[in-house]
Amino acid sequence: MRLVFAGTPEFAAVALTALIAARHEIALVLTQPDRPAGRGMQLTASPVKRVALAHGLPVFQPATLRDAGSQEVLRAVRPEVMVVAAYGLILPQAVLDIPARGCLNIHASLLPRWRGAAPIQRAILAGDRETGITIMQMDAGLDTGAMLFAKPLAIGAEETAGSLHDRLAALGAAAIVEALGRPDSLPAQPQDESLATYAAKLDKAEARIDWRQPAEAIVRAVRAYNPQPGAYTSLRGEKLKIWSARALPGRGEPGVVLRADAGGLAVGCGAGLVMPEEVQKAGGRRVRASEWLTGAHLAPGERLGEDA
Repeated sequence: MRLVFAGTPEFAAVALTALIAARHEIALVLTQPDRPAGRGMQLTASPVKRVALAHGLPVFQPATLRDAGSQEVLRAVRPEVMVVAAYGLILPQAVLDIPARGCLNIHASLLPRWRGAAPIQRAILAGDRETGITIMQMDAGLDTGAMLFAKPLAIGAEETAGSLHDRLAALGAAAIVEALGRPDSLPAQPQDESLATYAAKLDKAEARIDWRQPAEAIVRAVRAYNPQPGAYTSLRGEKLKIWSARALPGRGEPGVVLRADAGGLAVGCGAGLVMPEEVQKAGGRRVRASEWLTGAHLAPGERLGEDA
């Protein structure tokens, strides 16, 4: 098919690579404008742009799709389908109407659960055991369009957002290639609005650990915020990130250290105990908690999370 592809991060780049390998004609690639990144804040191309340029594909980076000029660029390439994956810009109805067969979205959840910007993290935070990929016919709503194709995926007991992202990206790439391979045999199924949930965009502030929560919820948060933005607490006025942790039986006052020795670190919380396994102090590197404890001089009775 003759396609326009719209996407920005690595999740979308995996799908674009698969569509190129499947020998679809990518007439135009839309991606977000280059953004400052890294310590030097240099303007950096998105993962999708890098894939497109590596394959000699034309790239278009409008700041908005609401203006007539941007819409005319899309009309000029006369696409059969626009494939959208984590693009980051709203598609107005005028754009949705341009492709002959409409716009298809690769969404990283089993809709209507977890519509919105952060479905991977929200699924882990909620303790879901299953997620997946939905190929959806886009409409003007937020992930409200009819579903064409769904592929479920089990969430592992120790799955992080990073590992789940990578598995969903591969599944999404395979799903869109399959969907485009049989477009006339995919009946559109309306979403059940009564089952809809919303995956709000992540806020860095929410990654601060609330030690009043049960241990299982804290451990899910550690997994959900790995690798971005990273679950964190504080110790003696400095930020301490926690990259992996286990829930243990027991009881302790929220945030108070019960054990800090060669056997590990145990912290009280709302119910049960949390045992951080990999941590990172401000300006340091990620290390096993046992290694960090060697120089931290942490004693039972100290409290985590009292200060910023």
